[in-house]
Amino acid sequence: MINGSRSIFGLAGLGALVALSAGATGRFPDEVRLGGTLPLSGGEAGTGALFREGYELAVEQANRRGGVQVGEKRLPVKLILRDDASDKAAGVSGAEGLLADDGADFLLGTYNSAMVEMQSIVAEKQGVPYMAGGAAAAELFAKNQRYLFGVPAPVKMLAYAEMGWIEEQQTAGRLPKPARIALMVEETAHGREFRTGVLKSIERSPSSWKVVLDEHFPLNAKDFRPLISKVKEAAVDVYLADVHVPDFIAMHREYLAAKLCISVVSYGSRGSEKEAAKELGAENVAYVLSGVFWNDQLGSKGLNREFVDGFRKKYGRNPVFYNALAYEAVRAMLAGIEAAGSVDREKVRAALAALKMETILPSGTLSFPAAYGQQAHYPFLVQQNQPDGSLPIVYPGYLATALGKLDPRCARGRPRQ
Repeated sequence: MINGSRSIFGLAGLGALVALSAGATGRFPDEVRLGGTLPLSGGEAGTGALFREGYELAVEQANRRGGVQVGEKRLPVKLILRDDASDKAAGVSGAEGLLADDGADFLLGTYNSAMVEMQSIVAEKQGVPYMAGGAAAAELFAKNQRYLFGVPAPVKMLAYAEMGWIEEQQTAGRLPKPARIALMVEETAHGREFRTGVLKSIERSPSSWKVVLDEHFPLNAKDFRPLISKVKEAAVDVYLADVHVPDFIAMHREYLAAKLCISVVSYGSRGSEKEAAKELGAENVAYVLSGVFWNDQLGSKGLNREFVDGFRKKYGRNPVFYNALAYEAVRAMLAGIEAAGSVDREKVRAALAALKMETILPSGTLSFPAAYGQQAHYPFLVQQNQPDGSLPIVYPGYLATALGKLDPRCARGRPRQ
């Protein structure tokens, strides 16, 4: 329960006795309204549904504990969501409608950096704090917008983590030196940053690596056969791609059709999705690596245990990192409101900029440093699909639950059997 010394967010002193502001709109003084759009239909609908679950659980838990502390009052939290179907125009009009028609006090971000970028312009013009749970490209935050805050760590840190695990395999003598790398990324800020992160990792030890294929492709590409043919011809040891879920499934289907078998395969943060295992076959996504912001294996104590147990009770399954990012986006926004003691948007913006809160994410503390454009920074986890369906954390070592391994079915130049 909430009391005067501890808030629902694990922060001391956030519920200061400050007079309640009339807020930015004053239209709904007896509740705090959080509005957001998500891709609840279309190609990204699966991810949108996961974000919705995270949002809803965080709001439900806050209300169960009495709501959000705003000065001397506790106010219930209302979540208002619209479907943007991953369409930029719909995302912009949706954000505008949430503010103008639905009376949203604050905005929660939609999914993917390109969509968030468009909505953040609306938030900046309207002076509304906007908490992005689904945008990781540092390029977006380099614009130094005042009202944009990002929960996901930068994509470069995803690349650093995956390359860190791969380098460990080299050190152990499991991969040759130099290892031959195929690098393929989507033509987005996310893809560009992933590529930069991989290349920066290689710069630290240039004799250990050789990028023999460096390609890019449009988001939602129609045909990956030409790219996969190049990969097959290159005879690589490491296959690294950065894609969104639909492209991951389409690309890996072509990988399988080409009977490729490469020792290290990763699609950036994709690979663990149940829809991929269902469409492609669990055995066909075994040993795929994915870098993620969070994993339910962190849920043994504290806030993580509360989140995992609450999610299981509500949805009947374990949460995934998409759920976790959405959950923390809501918690961070509400923590900022408590710290401000007000629903005044400018006061909440300032409180979020100075916020340091306990988090379920790997760092244990969530903040939005000005030096990084108000984007959170913390280490990624690298996980690996196993043939038995398990998904252990394999990197970094201090959080690993298993060692991970190269795909034992593969060797350079040997086709998939």
